[in-house]
Amino acid sequence: MELAGALKNVIAIAAGAADGLGFGDNGKAGLLTRGLAEMMRVGIAAGADPLTFAGLAGMGDLIATCGSPLSRNHRLGVELARGRTWTEIEATLPGTAEGAYTVEAALGLADRLGVDTPIAREVHRALFEGKNVKRCLVDLLAREPTEELASQGVGRRSGC
Repeated sequence: MELAGALKNVIAIAAGAADGLGFGDNGKAGLLTRGLAEMMRVGIAAGADPLTFAGLAGMGDLIATCGSPLSRNHRLGVELARGRTWTEIEATLPGTAEGAYTVEAALGLADRLGVDTPIAREVHRALFEGKNVKRCLVDLLAREPTEELASQGVGRRSGC
């Protein structure tokens, strides 16, 4: 459950950016679908029960965090969409946006496990590498549909 909670914060940053850029419900739905698949891939590779991600600790928490203007991670994404840098946002954000501190560890774990995490990679690029957050999201949503969970023996080809 801890892994699901940590990974959803990274996805929430991307969701906040999508909201801040006006990507609309369909764009955000695609992002959340891919985000849940990304969380599940990492979790399954780390030995977690895939059903954990389908329940409240996974999908439930992901939807709540990615849709709430009270979420610090969502707010961080919105602020990135407004053109602010992580350094500027961090200085003024009340509380901690855990996803900004989790993304590096998430990428390290994914690399060790050999798991593709395109959303986490683009969030890292937006936060720490100076890539424009709109470009990050456009690149993510332009990706070809993949066998998102097939490498872990779960699911079929996704249209997202």
